[in-house]
Amino acid sequence: MNSANPLSNLTTVTKNLLIINIVCFVGSMIFTNSTRLFGVFYPDSPFFKIWQVITYMFMHGGITHIFFNMFSLVMFGPIVEQVLGAKRFLNFYLLTGIGALVLQFGVQAFEVYQIAGTIHPGSSLQFDMIAGTVSTNNPSISQSGFDTLVSIYNTPLVGASGAIFGLLLAFAYLFPNLKLALLFIPVPIKAKYFIPIMILIEIYLGFSNSGDSVAHLAHVGGALFGYLLLKAWGIKKGIY
Repeated sequence: MNSANPLSNLTTVTKNLLIINIVCFVGSMIFTNSTRLFGVFYPDSPFFKIWQVITYMFMHGGITHIFFNMFSLVMFGPIVEQVLGAKRFLNFYLLTGIGALVLQFGVQAFEVYQIAGTIHPGSSLQFDMIAGTVSTNNPSISQSGFDTLVSIYNTPLVGASGAIFGLLLAFAYLFPNLKLALLFIPVPIKAKYFIPIMILIEIYLGFSNSGDSVAHLAHVGGALFGYLLLKAWGIKKGIY
C-alpha cells in the first residue's frame, strides 16, 4: 500500500473519474459561468448544447453535493469496476448518467406540456440574454405556469448523482448480501435492502413536490438504466 498517495489504491477508471470531477468542481468555483455552459438544460431551452448531456455529470452545485457523490464513487466504484472491467465500467457510468437525464427530460417535458400544451413552447418565450430576463406572448399560460417554465428553461441540471445511483444499483445487484456499515444506521444492513430503500425514497421525493432543487427522478433514472444495462450485458444477479 502506498500511504503517501491514497489515490494509488483506487482502480484506474474510478480514480480518473474522481480527479476529473474534482478538477471540474474547482474550475467551476473559479469560472462561475461554467455551470451554465457545462450543466445541462432542457433540450428546448436556448441554452441547451449537445455536449451538456456528458459534461453535466462532472459539474456540481456545492461542496456537499460533490462530497457525497465522490464518497460513493470511491466506496463502491473500485469493486464494481473490478467485476465489470475498466472499459465496461466507464461505459456503465456514462450511460447511466445519460439514462438519468432521459428520465429527467421526460418529467420536464410532461410538466411543460401540462402548462403550455406542447413539449417545445420555446417560441412563445423570449429570453433576454444580456438582462437575464424571460417573457412570454402566450396569454393562456398562468403566472405560476410561467414561473415553472422559466425554472425549467433557465436552470441547468448538474451532478453525477444519476451515474452514482446506477453504481449503487450495480453494487446491490452484484453483492446483495454484503453488509454496509453506515454512520446514520446503528447496525449493518445488507445492500439488497439499503439500495432499494434509497431508490424508493427518491421516487417518493420526486412525486411529492418537496420543494427542493434536487432532481430525484433523475437519480431513479440512473438506477433504472443501470439495471437494464446489467441485464442487457447478461451479468448474473447476486453472483458475489
